[in-house]
Amino acid sequence: MSDLVLSVLLSLVSAVAYAGGAIVQERVAATSPKAAYAPLRRPAWWGAGCLNGLGALLHVAALAFGPLSVVQPLGALTIVLALPMSALLVGRRAGATAWRGAIMATVGLAGLLSLTGSTTEQSLDGTQRLLVGLITAGGVLALMSTARVAHRHPVVRAVLLAVAAGGAFGMASVFTKSVTEDWTGQPLEQLATLLAIAGLAVAGMLLSQASYRGAGLAAPLATATVVNPVVAATIGITMFGESFRYGTIGTALALGCGVVAAGGLILLTTERIGRGRRSGAGAVAGASVVAQGVSPAVPPVVPDSPAGLDSVPLPPRAPKSRQEPPCGGWTAEDIRS
Repeated sequence: MSDLVLSVLLSLVSAVAYAGGAIVQERVAATSPKAAYAPLRRPAWWGAGCLNGLGALLHVAALAFGPLSVVQPLGALTIVLALPMSALLVGRRAGATAWRGAIMATVGLAGLLSLTGSTTEQSLDGTQRLLVGLITAGGVLALMSTARVAHRHPVVRAVLLAVAAGGAFGMASVFTKSVTEDWTGQPLEQLATLLAIAGLAVAGMLLSQASYRGAGLAAPLATATVVNPVVAATIGITMFGESFRYGTIGTALALGCGVVAAGGLILLTTERIGRGRRSGAGAVAGASVVAQGVSPAVPPVVPDSPAGLDSVPLPPRAPKSRQEPPCGGWTAEDIRS
């Protein structure tokens, strides 16, 4: 087996592990709405964390055997794999709009990653790491605050938290690259960077868990999956000296891929919002019927023959009101007699 084939297999298994972890996280969020960020008492949540960790390890192993231009686009298959796995494992089927959005987001992300240039040997120094870390923390806190304000709109809230989760995971990848490129640097800087990586990974896990509450699986997963490499690529281009392939043409193609991925995310979001409105309208209509005491209309039973009339139940008769006799116990019949 060649290194390229092994890299592809590891990438596919990594995508399956990521998709399984996302499905478990979404089910935990749906069954424990009070624990928005960290349902620590749920063993399934810890299982989801193990699946995500396994996916990360397999992804790193795939990068060791194959090029970045092959491994990164295959990682985008997490979005597409999650939909049939969710239908198979938990019986939740996605509509046609969700499938179109997931495919558009995956194709756009895969094209964007395939156009990213090869990595360089540059690394972030201590000042740059501190600046990027502070900007990331401020952005995550701002997104969390905005999501808290938008609590009445579950899908908007979920997308904001998913953006924060994807940003945290993306910056963890950036710091990981900095550590691997400059492992022999200052020990205190490396220790601080390792702590920052651990903190960003935990924050991304908690934010992604909260993003699934009340918003389903597709929209939050697609958002985090797209934002993660986009943030990492942005830092790589602006601070690591990386660029897109094929010059101006490659840059234009990358922008087009970004538009396609954004369109897929919009489809996923609008599909979830439309489904929530339809379910909400049905619940309101049902509540109004119950409040008015109106039961659903039952069609009358029509017998096939006259003999079948004997089996038709008769309507209940109203009880006759008993008239009380006048004073003295005398009635009209007694007076006539």
